[in-house]
Amino acid sequence: MAKIKFYVVWKGRQTGVFNTWAECQEQTNGFPQAVFKSFETLELAQQAFNGSSYDFIGKNVEKLGLSEEELLLIGNPIEDSIAVDGAWNNTTGIVEYQGVFVKDKKSIFTMGPFEDGTINIVEFLAIVHALAHCKKNNITLPIYSDSKIAIGWVRDKKQSTNHDPSDKNKKLFELLERATKWLNENEYENKVLKWETKAWGENPADFGRK
Repeated sequence: MAKIKFYVVWKGRQTGVFNTWAECQEQTNGFPQAVFKSFETLELAQQAFNGSSYDFIGKNVEKLGLSEEELLLIGNPIEDSIAVDGAWNNTTGIVEYQGVFVKDKKSIFTMGPFEDGTINIVEFLAIVHALAHCKKNNITLPIYSDSKIAIGWVRDKKQSTNHDPSDKNKKLFELLERATKWLNENEYENKVLKWETKAWGENPADFGRK
């Protein structure tokens, strides 16, 4: 049974205490420098909301870990852009990925589920899928991913997974081969940028299963 959490949004489209991760995402995804945190009980969440975010997030450097100066240097995400993300179930090995427009979170594509994959594989496929979609439709928007590894694979025009092919993931490896081939045969105008999760909150294409 999933553990119930409560989400405090100090800075977002709406502020307050929210009962689900999806509600929290609605207020924070794509919102410049959104400030939010999860709590184990409603009482703690209400106390946190009535206090200062710095009293709670400041003690959790893993979640934010950025000074005001660093946040200013990072700036805000480009609103007129595309975000991609992948999801991986570490129990079943099931993976999937999707792309959305950052401005309105409208879905562009969703792929999967696929068996026996890794998060790096689907993060890479998501970027290449977005690039191919943009080229086909003459879209030059920047593309955000929160995966440094996948961005590196795209830059190098090759994937470097150590994951072994199997009967279960045959389709996934076929997509990997096609994606690598596409990168080596095509030029594109889109910039591939890092989504700065610590500064901006969750990637708008996140599957919301945290």
